[in-house]
Amino acid sequence: MVTRMSDANALNERIDALEMRLTFQDETIETLNQTMTEQWKQIDALTRQLAELKDRLQDAESNAGSAINERPPHY
Repeated sequence: MVTRMSDANALNERIDALEMRLTFQDETIETLNQTMTEQWKQIDALTRQLAELKDRLQDAESNAGSAINERPPHY
């Protein structure tokens, strides 16, 4: 009878330990998910900014190229 109680206690302790680990893992996964979501939002915003800056640079380069070929107003 003592062995059965001991086995039952050991089993309950193992189950409790597994439940605590599962809870911790669930919290960790949720935290990682939130972090990844925030990072993807930042990456998306930075990608849009980079595309906008690229367009502005190309516009500036094309405007600078046409300005070089124009004659100054004093001619």
